[in-house]
Amino acid sequence: MCYDKGVQIIRALDSREKIELLSRLAALECDGDPCARPARRAKADFLSTCVVQVRRPEGPIPVLRTMQSSVCERNCHYCAFRAGHDGVPRLKLTPDELACAFDAMQRAGIVRGLFLSSGLVGGGARTMDPMLTTVELLRHKYLYRGYIHLKIMPGAEEAQIEQALRLADRVSVNLEGPDPAHLAIIAPQKDFELELLAALQWVHRLVQSTPPGRRRPSWVTQFVVGPAGESDRDLLRTASRLYREVGLARAYYSAFNPVPGTPLDHLPPTPVRREQRLYQADWLLRLYGFSVEELPFDRDGALPIEVDPKLAWAHAHLAHHPVELNRCSRQQLLRVPGIGPRTADTILEARRHGRLRDLSDLRALGVSINRAAPFILLDGRRPPYQLKLWNAGECP
Repeated sequence: MCYDKGVQIIRALDSREKIELLSRLAALECDGDPCARPARRAKADFLSTCVVQVRRPEGPIPVLRTMQSSVCERNCHYCAFRAGHDGVPRLKLTPDELACAFDAMQRAGIVRGLFLSSGLVGGGARTMDPMLTTVELLRHKYLYRGYIHLKIMPGAEEAQIEQALRLADRVSVNLEGPDPAHLAIIAPQKDFELELLAALQWVHRLVQSTPPGRRRPSWVTQFVVGPAGESDRDLLRTASRLYREVGLARAYYSAFNPVPGTPLDHLPPTPVRREQRLYQADWLLRLYGFSVEELPFDRDGALPIEVDPKLAWAHAHLAHHPVELNRCSRQQLLRVPGIGPRTADTILEARRHGRLRDLSDLRALGVSINRAAPFILLDGRRPPYQLKLWNAGECP
């Protein structure tokens, strides 16, 4: 039995048992990719909670998602790991244990990547040290060249962030709230400006100064949706600002789910549909050229729940002013439901070889006809199939 700052660590466990427990606990964190799902190809029972599928440009890969330690000294009101909460076991992996175990798993073909987080104890700098040592071992001792996502802890020093950027393919700095006031409601010991936003700014500056040919990681953040009373507009305004100002690759939105025994356990869970709408609106900001001001918020700053935001925008702006697909710009194409960036490019290429005359032409190009038809013209006319849908009230 051993102790860390007065917190009891459970009996000595082997590395496999520690990874199993810490990976299960990592799933309790409001952190990570919504496309990260349990890997179907897990080769043993304990791996069902340790290995998740994460989408990468080269396709989905199995990733070990775990923590260096579940010990934490912060009192974030929503978090299962908050100091004084007895609902989770407190244990930790040494860098040697975790690096050796991961190396064995990736050599066996069980995983092709690592996502590493941790509880925070002794300050951000002290917490980052074993995480960085783990990744250093993987890169230099075990010569691992695959995917690593490393969480930057609140209060990490700039030199540690620079080291993380040299080692990882992706780093995350989790803001949790959209601004200082909302963060204070759920995480009163965290400093929005000095600990979190400053770290994102450092990441941006350091990556911008990276010499050509050296690893240039992406960086992401995460918001806890619901318990602080923030609006969808609040969240998306902050995300939009981060995309513009610090080159953020992605913002993640995690629907709040109350943890028994925490100060916010009396609050209702945030509907998963709200999380879904935030992601859809975020795609409009990142990939479709929308601004925050164009999104279809109600007077309280909420997105519509019953319909996706692109379709809601189209009903308000395109229902009586449809887009002529044979003449419109790429930006106008992207405003039409059922047409994404790749499909828009395909339409532009097809127009170089002839006119688009009916819905079968569009279907062959990958357009989602049921979504697009009410909002388009082909040679100045609404497609007949669209009229049938519109008049019957069946348009999605």
